[in-house]
Parts: sequence; C-alpha cells; structure tokens
Amino acid sequence: MDRFRMIFQYFQSSSESVMNGICGLLALASVKMYTSFDFSCPCLPQYNMAYGLGIMFVPPVILFLCGLILNRQSLVMLEEWRRPQGCRKKDLAVIRYMCSSIMQRAMVAPVVWIIVTLLDGKCLICAFSGSMDPEKFVGFANVSTVQVQQLLAKVPCKDDELMRNNTSRKAVSRYLRCWSQALGWSILLILIMAAFLARWLRPCFNQATLLQARHWSNYIDIEQKIFEETCCEHSRLFAHKCILHFFESMRQEIKLHSFNLPREREGTEGEEDLLRGITDQDQVNKLLKTWYYEKPPLDVS
Repeated sequence: MDRFRMIFQYFQSSSESVMNGICGLLALASVKMYTSFDFSCPCLPQYNMAYGLGIMFVPPVILFLCGLILNRQSLVMLEEWRRPQGCRKKDLAVIRYMCSSIMQRAMVAPVVWIIVTLLDGKCLICAFSGSMDPEKFVGFANVSTVQVQQLLAKVPCKDDELMRNNTSRKAVSRYLRCWSQALGWSILLILIMAAFLARWLRPCFNQATLLQARHWSNYIDIEQKIFEETCCEHSRLFAHKCILHFFESMRQEIKLHSFNLPREREGTEGEEDLLRGITDQDQVNKLLKTWYYEKPPLDVS
C-alpha cells in the first residue's frame, strides 16, 4: 500500500511529459474498455436512444473527470483562482493558461472514446434506428405505424427471428453506420486541422505573453510542491520535539519504574534552527493563515 501511495504521489507531482503520458494511457484505456465492452442494445423503442447515447456520452464524462483528478494542476489552479488577493496579485492570464492546459489533457480520452464509438457505429444505430423514415426503405410497406416502430427498434438486434434475414434491417443498419463513420472521420479531421492550425499559427501571436503565462504557471505548481514538502519537514521536526519534551517531563516517573531514558542531544540545535522559533500550535496556525491570506509578493530583493 505504501508503494502504491508513493507511485501515486510521484505521478501527482510529475512533470508535464508524465502528465501527457497519463493522458495517453487514459486514451488507450478508453479504447480497450470499448473493445472489451459487451454492447447489447435493448431493441425497445422507448429505451434505444437513451441506451445508445448513454454509452456514447456517459463514459467520456467519467474519463474527463478522471483526467481532471489525475492532473495535479487542477487543484493548484482552483486554489490560485479562489485564494484571497493578499500581498500578491492574481494573474488571470496564468489561470487561463493553466485551465487551457488542464482541459486539453483531460479531453483526450473522452474524444478518443467518442470517435471510436462513431467509427464502430453500434451506438448510433441503436440510438437512431427508431427515428428513421420507413418510406426510404422497402419492406416496411403495408405495415402499421406501431409495427414499423417495433421493427425499426429491432434493427440493431441481428439475432431477432423477425429481423435476422430482413433486407430492410441491413439497409437501415448500413445507412446509419455510414453516417456514423462519416461523422467520426469528420470530427477526427476537424481536430487534426485545428491542432495543425494552432501549432503553425502560434508564432503569429505574442510569444512574450505565452512565455510569461507558462513560466508563472510552472512557478505556482513548484511553489506549492515546495511548500508542502517544507510543511511535512516542519511537522516531522515539531512532532519530534513534542515527543522528546513529553518524555523529558516524564523522566522522574520513568525513573521510579526503573526505566532508562537516553538523553539525545545530537542535532537539537539544528532542529531548533529549522523550527524557526515556532514552538506551539497557535504560532503554526497563525503562520499558515498568513500564508493563505497574505501570500508574499514575488520579490526576493
């Protein structure tokens, strides 16, 4: 369990390249989940659309939330957006840059899922088979409206006895699959073109502003990491001093019970320096409150 926690903390505090790797793994996981998923359309007029669209859009929402959770910068961005102004002003350009970076990574896996489902075509066939115009397909003549709706709803069910060798079922299925694949390839082409244009048109914009936003975004992330590490180190030293103080106060009672209490003085002076004179809980709480409400300005002169 400790090893798993260490690995999770490593990924949370990882660099930008590792976060890109996590997004890639989520995308691959989405493809694997879809290929191993047993798609079974209910073939009922009142449930087909809900089931088909649910399979197409509910898992992407879950994958999107997973992408936000695994991205450490999501929490950093929210803290930066919600923190009081204090002595340090908030740069909205930095927050926008962080939000854009987080959203781009979190959207990879959901987009892959939607494209894969469209290229496969099962979800769209299940969702919209009952909405097709029966006059466009032969085989539905001389059939009542209710029966037509039931037959169209059973188009995704190849094993149904009524629709197994029905040519109209195959025609409707091919028609919807063609539209689904055309939509999937169109979305993929649009995304590739948008990425191409964004890549090649970026030098046309103000690069100085982009570099500033990227620099201070990295700074906020690194500052938060160092602050957490410093808090952990101070907590360890503070707990060590409290425990030693407790046993020092219990020395007389321990002597009465014939226990030997070693007196460790090595490193005490160094620990006192690292504690910075913070010797009680109220001082620690005041310091943390000051850090939250009055973050120091970015000036080390």
